[in-house]
Amino acid sequence: MQRIQQLFSFNSQEPLIFTQLDFWLFFILVMVVFSAIHKQYVTRSIFLTFISLFFYFKTSGLFVLLLALTLVVNFAFGKRVQNAENDRTKKGFIAASVIFNLLLLGYFKYAYFFTESFNQLFETHYEVVNQFALWGNGFFGEGTFTEKILIPIGVSFFTFHNISYVVDIYRKEIKVTRFFDFAFYVTYFPHLVAGPIVRARDFIPQINKPFRLNKQEFSWALVQITKGLFKKIVLADYIAVHFIDKIADAPETYPGFISILAMWAYSLQIYGDFSGYTDIAIGISRLMGFNLLENFQSPYKAVSVADFWRRWHKSLGSWLRDYLYIPLGGNRSGGIGTYIASTIIFVFLIFITQWYELVYVYLGLMFLYFICWHYFPSVKNLLNRDLNLLITMVVGGLWHGASENFVIWGSMNGLALIFYQYWKKISPYEQSTSWGIRAWRIFITFNFITFTRIWFRLDEAGEPMKMLEQIWLHFDFSWDVFVKVLETYQAAFWIILTGFILHWLPQSLKDKGTQRFANIPFVFQAICIAFSVFLMYQAISDSFKPFVYFQF
Repeated sequence: MQRIQQLFSFNSQEPLIFTQLDFWLFFILVMVVFSAIHKQYVTRSIFLTFISLFFYFKTSGLFVLLLALTLVVNFAFGKRVQNAENDRTKKGFIAASVIFNLLLLGYFKYAYFFTESFNQLFETHYEVVNQFALWGNGFFGEGTFTEKILIPIGVSFFTFHNISYVVDIYRKEIKVTRFFDFAFYVTYFPHLVAGPIVRARDFIPQINKPFRLNKQEFSWALVQITKGLFKKIVLADYIAVHFIDKIADAPETYPGFISILAMWAYSLQIYGDFSGYTDIAIGISRLMGFNLLENFQSPYKAVSVADFWRRWHKSLGSWLRDYLYIPLGGNRSGGIGTYIASTIIFVFLIFITQWYELVYVYLGLMFLYFICWHYFPSVKNLLNRDLNLLITMVVGGLWHGASENFVIWGSMNGLALIFYQYWKKISPYEQSTSWGIRAWRIFITFNFITFTRIWFRLDEAGEPMKMLEQIWLHFDFSWDVFVKVLETYQAAFWIILTGFILHWLPQSLKDKGTQRFANIPFVFQAICIAFSVFLMYQAISDSFKPFVYFQF
């Protein structure tokens, strides 16, 4: 009886995630029912919506009510947009939908951040009040909701899904669907809490198509799931617990060169963690007959920052491109939105950093912009493109979290993309096919991305500078210490080496391996999968490691 109660209750210490046995029991039960109703499209949508809401409840508790609220509101906005008689009214409803979604996101994700920054800037003492908790406790009883504002898991993801639905209706890429088709699209449990970010136009048309799954697709899905588990349990969690966390949590106690090793390993960890989740999500979804788009494409094979962002978290990059960068003007122009957005971002940077000198930087940049616009009209589009790029990457940084470190991380990537746009025009190596030059470009790109991740991993203000000071002032490399570190963390370093080798293997070789696996009899496939999973779970740590992107 106690076990049944546990299954239908929420425990914040044990959320329902892909690496737990409970999840796979849950998935098997879902597939049993799904196999009986998959031809009844409406029933299927209703069933998977409620199952997905249950999954979210097991992950985030009563925040499932917030998710349900966003479904009702955004479905209503979608109908209003489609039924509006003129374009101006449609845009008004889109604006209302975007404001509603961003206000909810801002309230839960940025309330403390903005309040603390405001108090520091104006020397006030305002406190954050959780109005939703006050209302909820008044309705359901005292103590039902905690008074501290917690971030709902996956709020950034389902916010973008809701916005995509309403905007895609306006663009006439989809039509208003049945409520449960829309609810199924937003809540679909494989992508709900950590992506990939799915477009309404890509997913909703699949909902009313017949289920189809052949042996090749089934085998491919098994490989994706197994690969994802390996990335999460072995590559990400093991090296995090047994090496990275020990160094990153106290970099001042180690020579600086060890922090570099830890950050190289962190680049592998976050790739294994996030791409591992999306691999499992894509594999599970394929078993259910739905296609989710690829989210990672060997990002550490990238030869430039631009190439990296075409390979890393592709669903976020394409979402920001289509719903932010292009509406701002993209490569060609800059409208009033570009100038308003750039002003807001600079004000925001001054607000959170209290670097008042940024006022002069902004005014200087604006003066330079108008000089170029007046005397060199051909430069105008380039400046607009650069502003749009920077705005998009800063917003991408803020999407990840309420911290000045994420703003700095996004800004550095934006500036690097701008620099590359000019560098590629004069670089003698851009079109080179030399293996050595390609390897050098990969090395430079990987190290730049790893450098920016210091601000990603150490999210407390000031912590990144402490690590950089330790690297710069106390590098202290010696072979004796290096060998001692390798011996102390031997297992972790073998896994790190294995992870990078596997990552840099040619894609054609990986595809051949998948194809050979698909060709063997199912019994041998089952044995191989079971043996692989058994070995992986020997590496699992006693300390619970949630997926990194759950916090976003």
